[in-house]
Amino acid sequence: MADSPTVEHFSQSNPAGPGQGDVAALLRRVADSLDELGDVQVQDVVFGSAVTAGEDDLHVTVYFHREPRRR
Repeated sequence: MADSPTVEHFSQSNPAGPGQGDVAALLRRVADSLDELGDVQVQDVVFGSAVTAGEDDLHVTVYFHREPRRR
Protein backbone atom coordinates (compact mmCIF):
# COMPACT_ATOMS: atom_id res chain seq x y z
CA MET A 1 0.00 0.00 0.00
CA ALA A 2 1.44 3.36 -1.02
CA ASP A 3 1.97 6.02 1.62
CA SER A 4 -0.42 8.92 1.28
CA PRO A 5 0.40 12.35 2.61
CA THR A 6 -1.27 13.47 5.80
CA VAL A 7 -4.14 15.86 5.25
CA GLU A 8 -4.20 18.72 7.72
CA HIS A 9 -6.88 21.34 8.14
CA PHE A 10 -7.78 24.62 9.78
CA SER A 11 -11.10 26.37 10.25
CA GLN A 12 -11.74 30.08 10.54
CA SER A 13 -14.64 32.38 11.17
CA ASN A 14 -15.04 36.09 11.69
CA PRO A 15 -15.22 37.38 15.26
CA ALA A 16 -18.75 37.33 16.70
CA GLY A 17 -20.64 40.59 16.47
CA PRO A 18 -20.93 43.26 13.80
CA GLY A 19 -19.25 42.07 10.60
CA GLN A 20 -19.39 38.35 11.39
CA GLY A 21 -21.41 37.84 8.19
CA ASP A 22 -18.81 39.58 5.98
CA VAL A 23 -17.84 36.93 3.41
CA ALA A 24 -15.05 39.01 1.83
CA ALA A 25 -13.43 39.64 5.23
CA LEU A 26 -13.54 35.93 6.04
CA LEU A 27 -11.97 34.99 2.69
CA ARG A 28 -9.20 37.57 3.28
CA ARG A 29 -8.51 35.99 6.70
CA VAL A 30 -8.30 32.55 5.09
CA ALA A 31 -5.98 33.87 2.35
CA ASP A 32 -3.71 35.43 4.99
CA SER A 33 -3.56 32.11 6.86
CA LEU A 34 -2.66 30.24 3.67
CA ASP A 35 0.11 32.78 2.99
CA GLU A 36 1.48 32.13 6.49
CA LEU A 37 1.55 28.37 5.83
CA GLY A 38 3.74 28.84 2.77
CA ASP A 39 3.74 26.55 -0.25
CA VAL A 40 1.08 23.94 0.56
CA GLN A 41 -1.24 21.94 -1.65
CA VAL A 42 -4.88 22.72 -0.91
CA GLN A 43 -7.05 19.63 -1.16
CA ASP A 44 -10.48 21.13 -0.43
CA VAL A 45 -12.21 24.27 0.86
CA VAL A 46 -15.57 24.02 2.65
CA PHE A 47 -17.75 27.08 3.32
CA GLY A 48 -20.66 27.05 5.72
CA SER A 49 -23.01 29.36 7.53
CA ALA A 50 -25.35 29.19 10.48
CA VAL A 51 -28.31 31.51 10.89
CA THR A 52 -28.18 33.61 14.06
CA ALA A 53 -30.36 36.34 15.52
CA GLY A 54 -27.99 38.90 13.98
CA GLU A 55 -25.68 38.32 11.04
CA ASP A 56 -25.03 34.81 9.74
CA ASP A 57 -22.16 33.00 11.47
CA LEU A 58 -19.79 32.02 8.64
CA HIS A 59 -16.95 29.51 8.69
CA VAL A 60 -14.42 28.10 6.24
CA THR A 61 -12.42 24.89 6.62
CA VAL A 62 -9.34 24.36 4.44
CA TYR A 63 -7.85 20.87 3.97
CA PHE A 64 -4.24 20.80 2.78
CA HIS A 65 -1.01 18.80 2.40
CA ARG A 66 2.33 20.22 3.51
CA GLU A 67 3.96 19.70 0.14
CA PRO A 68 4.54 22.14 -2.70
CA ARG A 69 1.58 22.67 -5.01
CA ARG A 70 1.72 21.35 -8.51
CA ARG A 71 2.25 24.12 -11.02
